[in-house]
Amino acid sequence: MASGKIPFGFALPQVSPTEPVDIEPIGHVARRAEELGFQSLWTLDQVLGGSRNLEPVSLLSYVAALTTRVRLGTAVFVLPQHNPVQLAKDLATLDVLSGGRVDAGFGIGNENPPHDAAFGIPSGRRVKRMTESLAVMHALWSERKASYDGEFFQLKDIRMEPKPVQQPGPPIWFGGRVEPALRRAVRLGDAWMGPGSSSIDEFREHVAILRRALDEQDRDPATFTLSKRLYLAIDDDRGRAEGRLREWFAHVYGSADLANQVAVWGPASYINERIAEVIDIGAEHMLLHPVFDFDEHLDALSHWAG
Repeated sequence: MASGKIPFGFALPQVSPTEPVDIEPIGHVARRAEELGFQSLWTLDQVLGGSRNLEPVSLLSYVAALTTRVRLGTAVFVLPQHNPVQLAKDLATLDVLSGGRVDAGFGIGNENPPHDAAFGIPSGRRVKRMTESLAVMHALWSERKASYDGEFFQLKDIRMEPKPVQQPGPPIWFGGRVEPALRRAVRLGDAWMGPGSSSIDEFREHVAILRRALDEQDRDPATFTLSKRLYLAIDDDRGRAEGRLREWFAHVYGSADLANQVAVWGPASYINERIAEVIDIGAEHMLLHPVFDFDEHLDALSHWAG
């Protein structure tokens, strides 16, 4: 990716702290982020669990109707938990509705036997299921009649219309943090986003692995974007910010302690230093992800987007 000012994305308030879910803040954040110049808006994927987490494609379809320019990303779909034929259709429809603004992020997720059983995922087969799913989706997006013969999925002269506006399909982003996943991202994807559940120090290690993989696979680094999701909280009262982050992480990730390991919090000057650190490490795109007071964070972080 070319040097210079990098694009910044902003996380939608997808996880509702209230019941019933209030969608008004989502629309407000989407419109305001676009006005301020943020390049993209992002969701995550969590089908099962106790957090009130809205489904990404439906949510982004709502946001697409409220915006005209900002790109719409998923970081990331836990792809083994989804039927690739249906997801290909859903994302193609979103790409059409948005005028070609979709960034499609995928990963294998963490092994969770009860959840894997709920989705019919055989033990130890998540990687194979994901790579087959990607092949199926690519075929449906780009070929007039798609055929595929795999272990999990079989297509023979199957048509799917309409195709995505972006051809041969939306840009493919990957998550992942272990070396095989990082190398797979370079081999199969257009971009990689460092998980929010990894620290800045871990991001440094991941970037080194990815750069080696790009070199070993003889791939032009300009064709592959390095990104990082950064959980953050701007608050002069560090204790209050830490407590609110821990509460959110316990609700979404099931671990309050993870907040202390991966998030950054404190005065705006400190947060700006951490963002600059991530860029210095090699980020060519960043997803800024507050977990509360979204309006205040939009204003405080807008200088990065403008």
